[in-house]
Amino acid sequence: MNWVPTERAALAEAFAASDPTAPTLCEGWNAGRLLAHLVMREHSLFGTVADLASQRPPGREKHLSRLAGTTATSQGYAALIQRFADGPPRWSPMSWAGEALNLTEYVIHHEDLRRGTGVLPAPRELPREEGQAILKRLPLFARMAYRRTPVEVALVTADGDRLVVKKGTDRVEIVGTPVELALYVSGRQRAADVQLNGTRHAVDAFLASADPHAAQ
Repeated sequence: MNWVPTERAALAEAFAASDPTAPTLCEGWNAGRLLAHLVMREHSLFGTVADLASQRPPGREKHLSRLAGTTATSQGYAALIQRFADGPPRWSPMSWAGEALNLTEYVIHHEDLRRGTGVLPAPRELPREEGQAILKRLPLFARMAYRRTPVEVALVTADGDRLVVKKGTDRVEIVGTPVELALYVSGRQRAADVQLNGTRHAVDAFLASADPHAAQ
């Protein structure tokens, strides 16, 4: 099953229930700017690349700021939500990517919006099959984030899933739901509800060497 339409609809609903000035977990981005990012990545490849090339700090991107500015009015915010909900045009690479690029993007940014105040909300109830689809996308991100750690790293869920994403001489297990694991490996450690299992030496070595920004 393709879970992208489900997650897109859920995220659009979450934006509709939020104020565009609401904080998010993304540095320098409120809800309106996060929404603008999602629309830009699907509708304006030029603007996305130009902002990346400019290397302006979060919150000061030229093209993103222009689009985010449309959320200053309720009508503009609603229109941008609808544009996101309608999905990318056929020519956009994001329309071809499906779950490969969009599923974890939507799931993580949904939590960026939900947890922006710093208060851990009640977890979303997702079907196990969707959790499996999310988990399937995490090893690539995790291998990037943990490429320098000397210990073995495994992603573990309460359902018995166990994915070794880095080989090493000792072992650390990151235990949580697929959503919490997605947040953790994407650099959102403080907002993720996970448990680290392993010897004190292994956990210390892991924390000292893991790159918290590599998977963002």
